[in-house]
Amino acid sequence: MTRPAPPRDPLSDRLAGCYSGVLHDVMRAAGLRNFVLPPTLRPLEPGPRMAGPVFTVSGRATTADPHETLLAWTGLLSRAPAGHVLVIQPHDRELAFMGELSAETLQFKGLRGALVDGGCRDVEFILELGFPVWATHYTPRDIVGAWLPTEFDQPLQIGDVQIAPGDYLCADRDGALRVPRAQAAELVEQAEQAMAKESLVRKAILEGLDPQQAYLRHGKF
Repeated sequence: MTRPAPPRDPLSDRLAGCYSGVLHDVMRAAGLRNFVLPPTLRPLEPGPRMAGPVFTVSGRATTADPHETLLAWTGLLSRAPAGHVLVIQPHDRELAFMGELSAETLQFKGLRGALVDGGCRDVEFILELGFPVWATHYTPRDIVGAWLPTEFDQPLQIGDVQIAPGDYLCADRDGALRVPRAQAAELVEQAEQAMAKESLVRKAILEGLDPQQAYLRHGKF
């Protein structure tokens, strides 16, 4: 069966064209703070940039019937909307919150990726899928009988970063950033302008201009 592509979202596509370093710089210049996610969050494999609006899930470790936990987990997958990045705050460091079947389900539904402030398993299978997954570590321990989701599409916190439903996430090899929804379009435009200036600086230097003079000419480095 043909795998559906994520729904077209021009802002997500433009955000995917901006690297995290330039986004950081324009957000810092705009006076924003606490938008860089902890460096313990890493991609399973460096690859295409993960960018899009977030769908948030929070949960807690518990003792529950295995059927109850699997029913809740599959319900979580059912709720995840196409074109989004699934962001999970499990409040747990022992279990895996993304695996082969879940990743393939999300990919088939048209999600742009998943970021989990916790563990992941079935890494080799997920790598074969090519679905972008970010996590803090690997473990074979799953959620069966041990974890339940408690909140969907509600604000959550990862490190010192508050993430609200509808915010955007941009993640590449350097790290992951939360881009506030209300300013996302403006910040993306500023990042695109900054990248265009960087190209001018690069061109000037490669044509022989002193790097300091290139910076003074274009106001960017």
